Amino acid sequence: MKTHLPAPLDLTRGRAVTPMAFIRAIVLGYRVRGQDPANALRQAQIPADALNDPDARVTAAQMETISALAMQELDDEALGWFSRRLPWGSYGMLARASLTSPTLEVALKRWCRHHRLLTDDLALTLTHARHIATIRIGEERDFGAMREFCLVSMLRNLLGYACWLIDSRIALVETTLPFPAPRHADAYPYLFPGPLRFDAEAAGLSFDARYLGLPLCRDDQALRAMLQRALPLTVHQYRRDRLLVHSVRQILTNSAGLVRTAEELAAQLNMSVRTLHRQLKAEGVSLQRLKDEARRERAIRLLLQTRKPIKQIAAAVGFDSEKSFSRAFRDWTGMAPGRFRAKAEDGVEAAHI
Repeated sequence: MKTHLPAPLDLTRGRAVTPMAFIRAIVLGYRVRGQDPANALRQAQIPADALNDPDARVTAAQMETISALAMQELDDEALGWFSRRLPWGSYGMLARASLTSPTLEVALKRWCRHHRLLTDDLALTLTHARHIATIRIGEERDFGAMREFCLVSMLRNLLGYACWLIDSRIALVETTLPFPAPRHADAYPYLFPGPLRFDAEAAGLSFDARYLGLPLCRDDQALRAMLQRALPLTVHQYRRDRLLVHSVRQILTNSAGLVRTAEELAAQLNMSVRTLHRQLKAEGVSLQRLKDEARRERAIRLLLQTRKPIKQIAAAVGFDSEKSFSRAFRDWTGMAPGRFRAKAEDGVEAAHI
């Protein structure tokens, strides 16, 4: 599949954040394979003499360009990290194998398991405990001078793919890295927003386990489009967080009508009211719509599972009067609460005849 690269005029636009150390690791991959990186450096507009500057940085577009060219010229999507090449298209195959998964958890488990078919040099595992999910990398060989770039790339690629699958930011609880903080450690928050811990036991990402339950929202057509330019996933940061809608629904459902205002809800979510409304809008829903959904579901449950009077149910789901509740319920279901209950009871009786 043809890969689309950034336009030459766009290569040096934007902020240069990516450490030159990562470019040096790519150049080392060429040397390991006995090939010349000059063409890739030239097309990425990276001067060869800048390689020796420990404080030099490149833009995301330059990084994307040299990475894509190197993967194709070396025919190795691992850029020389592993004991054998990963031919062009290897990670696309992994992506396709996990695309039909019902949830992010299944997709990530498939990715980790299938990655062992590509190489034994490292092992990816997904675990979760106490509401926290963790992806860890087990190193099975000495990666030498390529270690940092290999581990960072593996984590960032998997995080980017996971975010793409669910079309959502995944807020990181912690990123662990098994080496001392490098000279360019200030670049890491751009790759892994959130708490960072160097000198850890293993490389890993931790996040709220509820993300694992989110359904995938990509199909084969979206995958083909993504694979034409997959590398931006390693640096792209999603602003939207689909877990927010899930959390709001959960609070509204569990609060039994006690959480009634945006201020009360925002306080439970540890965010401002303005941020709450903005992020819900980005998800294409409003707080009022979510409140109405929670009220409707609770009202239906009380109507069908209890013999409470309509007036008590109205109060239980947050309405000031039976009249306003009946009007809202009619808008939700097309019939009044009393008729809804009676019709449901008639259906149950008919089923037993």
